[in-house]
Amino acid sequence: MDKFDVALLQLLQADCTRPVADMAEQIGLGSTACWRRIQKLEEGGLIRGRVALLDAAELNVPVTVFAALRTNQHNAQWLATFHDAIGTLPEVVECYRMAGDTDYMLRIVVPDIAGYDAVYKQLIQISGITDISSSFAMEKIKSTTQLPLGYLNR
Repeated sequence: MDKFDVALLQLLQADCTRPVADMAEQIGLGSTACWRRIQKLEEGGLIRGRVALLDAAELNVPVTVFAALRTNQHNAQWLATFHDAIGTLPEVVECYRMAGDTDYMLRIVVPDIAGYDAVYKQLIQISGITDISSSFAMEKIKSTTQLPLGYLNR
């Protein structure tokens, strides 16, 4: 990983639709060398995919809910069942297994409170969930998909 790779990752995080020739010119590489580096970064797993970021409000899912789940089940079979159940809920856009008092944290996007209630009713059907505590986001202060690259060569 050298300065060119880091620069490429930064450019790709900002806009992956940018032409390779433009990126190559900006970082001081030839187009072919730049393209090869991008392919190598993809093959090495640093670039997991390229996506379009959509506007939640325009798609009528402007409400973000953070749901903290607790369970009394801590075994592999339950975990697999839970993963499968969460995977069927398109409104759940992120799910994390946590340390501390909360076992799982979900980020859910819905059109309104009634939309969340429908998701909540599906969540409580998952056997082993003992508590769901929900918080509604009032304002998005910062949201980015760009990861910090300053830790790469440590």
